[in-house]
Amino acid sequence: MTNQDSHIIKTNNLAIGYFNRKETTCIVDDINLSLTKGNFVCVLGKNGIGKSTLLRTLTKVQPKLSGEIILDGKNLESISNPELAKKLSLVLTERIPESNLTVYELIALGRQPYTNWIGKLNEDDLQQIDWAIEQLNIKELIAKKHDELSDGQLQKVMIARALVQDTEIIILDEPTVHLDLHNTIEIFSILKKLSKDYNKTILISTHEIHLALQLADQLWLLKDDGITSGQTESLITDGSVSKLFSTDLITFDIKSKQFIINNK
Repeated sequence: MTNQDSHIIKTNNLAIGYFNRKETTCIVDDINLSLTKGNFVCVLGKNGIGKSTLLRTLTKVQPKLSGEIILDGKNLESISNPELAKKLSLVLTERIPESNLTVYELIALGRQPYTNWIGKLNEDDLQQIDWAIEQLNIKELIAKKHDELSDGQLQKVMIARALVQDTEIIILDEPTVHLDLHNTIEIFSILKKLSKDYNKTILISTHEIHLALQLADQLWLLKDDGITSGQTESLITDGSVSKLFSTDLITFDIKSKQFIINNK
């Protein structure tokens, strides 16, 4: 049984969607989820189902429609942005603005919650930056300009910046989108290692279902009729994963933990 205190994020009857002028569009409602400390959790679901909206709402990037989000025992709305930046780091899919920053300088921006805009990096800051660079194995990149990097290299740099922020929770929206197989597997392996070895709570949205089923401790499954969450093995065994994509084209094979194409 999971201890209630181990839940670092909880939602109570949360509804997510968009406000557009006087119109409100609800994507998913009645969301009751919990994120357990130190776990690697993957959010799965088809395109347009609301994965990114959910992550952006949980991180205060966009407002909730209704309900409640509890972060580390406090209502998310009562947490100031500076305080939130010390609890939670976020890696989105948007490209970063053009600048002349080097990779090292970009990673160092992760220390802003502690140094502010005009603050200087102290010894602790420098050690945190060096540690993050080592974890992502990107020392050879630190002198490059960030716009010289490949997509895979830049994604590792952005994860390093999130790691430098020194938060217990790291949330990533599609961290392997546009990456090749090698880089995709490497990113998943790094995130799993951070969760396992350093007790980081990692929450990602992804379309890499096979890797998620192999590595995730927990899954959040977004479907047309709502959200199902639980331990990965349990959701595989009880058939929840097999119902994720309702189509005659593919079938989920529990033994191999893979969706396979139906032969006609």
